[in-house]
Amino acid sequence: MEIRPAATLALTRDTASGMEVLLLQRTWDAVFLPGFYVFPGGAVDSNDHQCLALACGHDDASASHYLGITEGGAGYMIAAVRECYEEAGLLLANDQDDKPVSLDRAILERERAALNAGERTLADMCEQYRLTIPLDQLAYLSHWVTPSGPPRRFDTRFFVAVAPPHQVARHDNIETIDHVWLSPAQALEDHRLGHRLLGSPTVRTLRILSDFDATDALMAYARSQPPEPLENQPWPGRRAGQPITVEPGAPAYDEVRKLDPGRLGSASAAITPGTPVLLGPGVQRLTAGNAGMMTGPGTNTYLLGKPGDYTVIDPGPEDQEHLHQLLAITDGAITQVLVTHTHRDHSPGAAFLRAATGARLVGMEPPEGASQDANFRPDRVPADGDEILTAAGKLKVLHTPGHASNHLCYLLAGQNLLFSGDHIMQGSTVVINPPDGDMKAYLASLHGLLQEDIAYIAPGHGFLLGHAHAVVDYLTTHRMAREHKVLAALDHHGPATLANLVLHAYDDVPAAIHGLASRSLLAHLLKLQQDGVAAVSDDRWQLIIQ
Repeated sequence: MEIRPAATLALTRDTASGMEVLLLQRTWDAVFLPGFYVFPGGAVDSNDHQCLALACGHDDASASHYLGITEGGAGYMIAAVRECYEEAGLLLANDQDDKPVSLDRAILERERAALNAGERTLADMCEQYRLTIPLDQLAYLSHWVTPSGPPRRFDTRFFVAVAPPHQVARHDNIETIDHVWLSPAQALEDHRLGHRLLGSPTVRTLRILSDFDATDALMAYARSQPPEPLENQPWPGRRAGQPITVEPGAPAYDEVRKLDPGRLGSASAAITPGTPVLLGPGVQRLTAGNAGMMTGPGTNTYLLGKPGDYTVIDPGPEDQEHLHQLLAITDGAITQVLVTHTHRDHSPGAAFLRAATGARLVGMEPPEGASQDANFRPDRVPADGDEILTAAGKLKVLHTPGHASNHLCYLLAGQNLLFSGDHIMQGSTVVINPPDGDMKAYLASLHGLLQEDIAYIAPGHGFLLGHAHAVVDYLTTHRMAREHKVLAALDHHGPATLANLVLHAYDDVPAAIHGLASRSLLAHLLKLQQDGVAAVSDDRWQLIIQ
């Protein structure tokens, strides 16, 4: 799939109550991010190069150097200015006296309509009104490449600028259907509460902006700090003993980059049950041979420590081959066994290891339910925020209910490595299955992880995940996007039973998995009930009119 160059512009302004940023809502029938609130932006157009002669503050060489590319930098910046004008009606341009453009609103609206209709180009307009495009008013903030999977992929440069004075934002009613000026903090809070859909890169950008109260401080920061690089180069790796190339977005990409920073092609791009993998100082992963639809390549067991003193996280199922291999690797010197939760693919091996080594068991008591390991009996039940000492460093305990009410994550200090169990999985979203699964608690637990300093996530199933906060943002956005579909289904088809609603709220998944989807739908409905938005009577769900 072609990855198209694109640009996004976060426009900011100062108000009496602090700095605000402009967000536009995309149409609900858009192919990419329907209904989401975004910054103005879009693909670099072939006509954008016509504006080079009308640009000031940067030529292509200096703009490209600023962006860290060999050529085409000015095109990204011009595209950001043009898209902002087309979508939001705000034009960053200077008149012949080098002052911000002060054209009459009627002229700006007429010219914008001509641009959107393809009857004019931005270069045509600038030439007619003797305008220049001040590229130096844009500060480069970040770089984002759309992951594989969506119908369109973009290599997007994010810029920030101060909104032009004396102009009024107006969404175009073509690609965008609403606009709003919000403080970055309020936008993030709206996202957390599900009031607005925001994509991962938008959330990440808003977090940067939320550190500033005024535009001058923000622009000074953006101009003085190089943007955080987001690596998107293929990486050498190995599979089945043969050299391969691991593409960005591939499941193993973050792991092979971490384990092979010198690009020697030594890291494996496959998870092989029974083969230990050294992930960091004193940290190994051993995957059980229980691969399946719900477990991916198998349950990951993590070994922390050194000869004579090992801590095991998630011993996995009662698989004798796997458990005996754990004993062989550690020479039986296991002092403690930690579990993230008591689902039967994670904790049953704990009893065997305690009997074989005398290790103490750490975790929360199992709740009721057929999927639970009812035999797990912890010697210690840690509380949220507790510390557990291991030979590899201190672990911070994080209570993260949602997938399971007794779910815990463990954060390894020094390496900023989060052992996430099933709270975050590699390659898929986790199942939230009521009554023990709780969607509202799950989203709150995800939000809580954003307060922690996490470099990598070591999940219960799959490879290491980098860019931890971006992963959390993606999962939150995914769940909130589904909630909006559930609300739409209730609005158009309620009161309705679960069986009827799943046909509409999950019309984008195969009918064969609607049975599983109905459990997730129920979790969303129960959250909406807790929020006071939905109600159920005689097994029929409906919106509550507010």
